Amino acid sequence: QVQLVESGGGLVQPGGSLRLSCAASGNILRLGPMDWYRQAPGKQREFVATITNGGTTDYADSVKGRFSISRDNAANTVYLQMNSLKPEDTAVYYCNAVITPRGGNVQNLLYWGQGTQVTVSA
Repeated sequence: QVQLVESGGGLVQPGGSLRLSCAASGNILRLGPMDWYRQAPGKQREFVATITNGGTTDYADSVKGRFSISRDNAANTVYLQMNSLKPEDTAVYYCNAVITPRGGNVQNLLYWGQGTQVTVSA
């Protein structure tokens, strides 16, 4: 059973910082790219950042220069460091990962976490 669990969300004032974590656990043979998405109330889920196994990253224009994605391959964990937060960053943040489970016949399945709420407000 493979699962992703996010943590680190909360309430922060504008200009503040938060660090989100997402840990993958279970019978994992191979862990591929890992992403962060977010969904604000009444809006579609949108891409935030991605990181490959080798550490290549990419970001949505709205977060470039403020957010930083990183990963610890030994711990199967991806992080999102969020600085200079704005009220428009308020959303539920989700991580996903491309995972090949150990012992199965399928490869490169996309798994999602349950999400963590980030609220930026004075």
